[in-house]
Amino acid sequence: MNLAKYIDHTVLKAQTTEADVKRVCKEAKEYGFFSVCINPAYIELAKEELKDSDVKVCTVIGFPLGANTSEVKAFETKDAIQKGADEVDMVINIGALKDKKYDYVEKDIKAVVDAADKKALVKVIIETCYLTDEEKKIACELSKKAGADYVKTSTGFGTGGATPEDIKLMREIVGQDMGVKASGGVRSKEDAEAVIKNGASRIGASSSVAIVKGITDSNAGY
Repeated sequence: MNLAKYIDHTVLKAQTTEADVKRVCKEAKEYGFFSVCINPAYIELAKEELKDSDVKVCTVIGFPLGANTSEVKAFETKDAIQKGADEVDMVINIGALKDKKYDYVEKDIKAVVDAADKKALVKVIIETCYLTDEEKKIACELSKKAGADYVKTSTGFGTGGATPEDIKLMREIVGQDMGVKASGGVRSKEDAEAVIKNGASRIGASSSVAIVKGITDSNAGY
């Protein structure tokens, strides 16, 4: 198993600098990670740093709270793609889901899917740590109905990250036609193998180098 090809090498902290972005791009090329996942302000820098490689540029939309309006998320998506993003990870409106405003949540996701217009892969962050199992199922179903490519566990800014149990549940709901991304708390090779075994097709991690080297990164925040 080539673990590196499962990994979106991630740096999304508020204090991220240009040097941090250049470092993750360099590591992504060196270790063969699938993509780098960076905040939108750094898309063009990452694109330039990765221009001579097959590493994709992934960014985040409505991040990390998901409470932006659908119009803003759609604009962010178009802008991100124009600047060079290959993939966008959008956060659902978690409060709307909890209020059972399912039509709103589906339309919110679809606004991003439509804005991406198949020019970029769309992953939907459902922030599992705040949801009941039933809400996780509904969020996955809505993501599927809205035409998203992936469902994703976490922003890395919530109270918890990916668990093998959540990955298994999400995979059962979306079937084999969609991807499932495990993010938050995947810090070792063992963590990575556990979520892959339960159905993850992508992993978001800042501990990517430690994962592929088979060591545990106890200082990682994502």
